[in-house]
Amino acid sequence: MISTMSSLTANDLKTRGVAAIEATLAGQPEAVISVRGKDRFVVMEVAQYHYLRECELDAALAQSRADEAAGRYVAESAQAHMARLDSLLEPGGKPAKVPRKKAAPR
Repeated sequence: MISTMSSLTANDLKTRGVAAIEATLAGQPEAVISVRGKDRFVVMEVAQYHYLRECELDAALAQSRADEAAGRYVAESAQAHMARLDSLLEPGGKPAKVPRKKAAPR
């Protein structure tokens, strides 16, 4: 995979410190830190990190909604849920066949 991010060497970081990061991030949201010629870390401003986390959470919510719409969920009591998980921990345990129920419409 070809990286389009600017690269910052560990040596630059060691000698110039945070100023090296700030300079590298001046024109873009992320930068790669390379150690001994290999990309090892990515740095970004906190605002960019929060944005990426929000995108990740939005994607997870969309997947959950799609699963719910497709009926890929189990509606059960906490006790039944714990019993089902316990059965998975038993040697040779296989997921119990649990009837799928549709939740009440919202």
